[in-house]
Amino acid sequence: MDGTGRVRVGILGQGRSGRDIHAEWLCRSPEKYTIVAVSDLLRDRRDRAEREFGCDAYADYKDVLAREDVDLVVNALPSHLHTQSTVEAFRAGRHVVCEKPLAASTGDFRRMVAASRRSGRILAPFQQSRYAPHFQQIRRVIDSGVLGRIVQVRIAFNGFARRWDWQTLQEFKGGNLLNTGPHPMDQALCLLDWKKPAVQCIMDRTNTYGDAEDHVKVLLRRKGSPTIDLEISSCDAFSGDMYHVYGTRGGLAGGADGVRWRFYEPGASPKQRLTRTPLPGPSYCREELAWTEASWAPDEAEKDAFTYMSRAFYDHLYRVLEDGEPLYITPEQVAVQVAVMEACHRQNPLSRRKPRGWKNGK
Repeated sequence: MDGTGRVRVGILGQGRSGRDIHAEWLCRSPEKYTIVAVSDLLRDRRDRAEREFGCDAYADYKDVLAREDVDLVVNALPSHLHTQSTVEAFRAGRHVVCEKPLAASTGDFRRMVAASRRSGRILAPFQQSRYAPHFQQIRRVIDSGVLGRIVQVRIAFNGFARRWDWQTLQEFKGGNLLNTGPHPMDQALCLLDWKKPAVQCIMDRTNTYGDAEDHVKVLLRRKGSPTIDLEISSCDAFSGDMYHVYGTRGGLAGGADGVRWRFYEPGASPKQRLTRTPLPGPSYCREELAWTEASWAPDEAEKDAFTYMSRAFYDHLYRVLEDGEPLYITPEQVAVQVAVMEACHRQNPLSRRKPRGWKNGK
């Protein structure tokens, strides 16, 4: 850290994540962090970073790692570069925040963790959606027990869109599962208490211009836990609530804009008993349950979810680095996510385009 107690940060990559998420928040937390250097292959991004952040900018990320005044490296490089550049950052003696996907395979993940342990430095996976206000509220409702035993949770990060950038290519570890998928997958596995589930997955290419999938359906099942029904689809023209929770005494639905739930109290409901004889009429089983209904909406701070999640992540990380507080989001937890997504890809081998490399460099 510098003489004022601030963490000195080097950011690898100045694309959507490196600039619009990480640098954006770090600049808003000047009492805790200062950006001293960035890297990006594109000259216009380097020039912009020098103007906006008053830092040094390099074409080669290794020049950032070579500096003596970097405490923390934020790895926001393209996905296929995460493993090697993270290992190099640990060799240089830096702590690392790594963007999602942390790794595309368990082998790559183990390399990163081994390098972290050898260096004695922290590997902090950037799974900021764990801090999402609506997900925290959903967990509170589930943990309260009012919905009874949770039978199934459906999570749908869906929409309808065409895409044609590098995130559509398997060569660069693209596709909906590795790009968007780490957000809902982290939440799903959190609900399974980080125990590895049985995995069934279907992938398809629908509106993509690349060779990676843009439609994913995953079922996660584990004895004694709710079934998780997870979708990340780019061909859902009528996407609705992001979350549906099915419980034996009620249910919940909603998303970032709000959550609603209702439940009944068995003790305050009509007493019923099994009957084997035909119902009079004939008729159906009908009753009036007294539902208790509740809802939640984000407050003003929570409405800007990206800022809220970034603040929560980086405020916690500062306490980890400054005070030795344990990581809230650990590599060991994300290891389960990596294994599940690897199983999904193994079940769905897709044809590949011929690799052509990175247009402006590696």
